Amino acid sequence: MLEYRVTANRIDALGSRAACKDAEITLDTAMTGRRDAFNPAELFLAAIAACMIKGIERVMPMLKFELRGVEVRLHGLRQDSPPKMISIDYELIIDTDEPDRRLELLHQNVRKYGTISNTVAAATKLEGTIRRRSEPAAASETPAQ
Repeated sequence: MLEYRVTANRIDALGSRAACKDAEITLDTAMTGRRDAFNPAELFLAAIAACMIKGIERVMPMLKFELRGVEVRLHGLRQDSPPKMISIDYELIIDTDEPDRRLELLHQNVRKYGTISNTVAAATKLEGTIRRRSEPAAASETPAQ
């Protein structure tokens, strides 16, 4: 069995910090929110995205799958009472020349072997698609510099 450890501390009323290994991340724990940090729901979605990308990295050598890039887009729907995520939709966008059947095989492996995505799928609706990047990223798709 693998074990993971993270520590988190409140910095002040505007935020907190989480740490593991040699890494730190600022957390948006402010009641008013903050734009320069992930709030808990966004961090949750980011963990799913990281799981999917890591899963792709893990199976690429086994499948001999060639790609130039991966983008994961997630949308979570939260209900207010009781507060919880009731559904998460995702889109995997792969920049590749691999045939459609191999693209779907990649998707099957990501869905089957993701620790975080499997945990989430057992607790709420997690559905998504995979598609090939058909054209260069539009300006709205490019991360801000």
